Amino acid sequence: MTYTVILALGALLLAAPGDAPDAATPPRLIGFTELQTNLPGNRHTNVRTMRAKVIPIAGGDSQPIGEQLVDDPNAWTQFAGWSPDGQTAIVARGWQSPENAAWEEEHKTFRFTAEGWSLDSYLVDLATRRSTNVTAVDRVSFYNGGLFFWQGDSTKLGFTALIDGNSHPFKMDRDGKNKVDLTKGSQEFTYGFSASRDGKRIAYHKSYQVYLADADGSNAVHVKTGNPFNFAPTWSPDGRHLLFVSGEHYNCHPHVVNADGTGLRKVADRAGYRGVTEFLDVFDFHGGSSDIPVWSIDGKSIFYTALVGKNVELFHVALDGQPERLTTTPEGSTHYHPQPLTEWQIPQVKNEPSRPSRAR
Repeated sequence: MTYTVILALGALLLAAPGDAPDAATPPRLIGFTELQTNLPGNRHTNVRTMRAKVIPIAGGDSQPIGEQLVDDPNAWTQFAGWSPDGQTAIVARGWQSPENAAWEEEHKTFRFTAEGWSLDSYLVDLATRRSTNVTAVDRVSFYNGGLFFWQGDSTKLGFTALIDGNSHPFKMDRDGKNKVDLTKGSQEFTYGFSASRDGKRIAYHKSYQVYLADADGSNAVHVKTGNPFNFAPTWSPDGRHLLFVSGEHYNCHPHVVNADGTGLRKVADRAGYRGVTEFLDVFDFHGGSSDIPVWSIDGKSIFYTALVGKNVELFHVALDGQPERLTTTPEGSTHYHPQPLTEWQIPQVKNEPSRPSRAR
């Protein structure tokens, strides 16, 4: 039997909750990535089955998006986000040579080279399905991911590029021109790049330490936690706080700081949860997909996952309150990647043998 799992959900809400739909109103959509997980072989055999898709929130059939990008047996697509106006989807297109995949399996580590890998980020127009490879314009790397529309200015985009073995955050125009390296000269691996809601500040982790900086990369401030592992900083919707996990690798917990980097506090404990979910049914040398906490829509609380017995359950905690358990599911269930969708909260849950399923 072949399973599919759904990764990286994102919501496209083109009508306010409660609005009556009409013929002129496009349907609300959820973007996701679907893949097979137990094909005989290795990690690459399954990863290359990834396909970006959309489905109406109200239900119905899913539709592929960016399918024209899968032009090679070893290529795949992933859904990565939406434009602010909901008219454009962000789709990543990856490719890896079978020879490089075999080397990675043997050595149990990634090997990113221009000959063995490529990753680019596309903007796909929903109406025309025309795709534009914005990371190929004035190309800076063969590996470009994490594309997002700049908060507060949809004429700008952000992404990360792999350069000489290190990841660098970039800002560029919507057409892919005028790329600017925001950590130029750095010899450290920079990841988890995002912009504040007003677009004036950025956050990232560099060598697993969190930094805040101005939008052009200047005036960087190190958020000192005293912990060796700090990962995936995200801005609150009101721009007043930053959320990330901090601690030891595989033993890290949700922390919050003020927008200036002060006021560090731990807001929840994951109770022994390693913070990763293994999404493949074959051996994965990478160890799975990171499961990180997320902000609520109003920015006053967060959603996260934690270990309860043999389960990973979904929790909610206000910044000034106590944790609240939101799910109670059969033994062996694993909730992961919670995503707040306006009035909806749709985490993912893995519960063999019927997966995927969604809890609300």
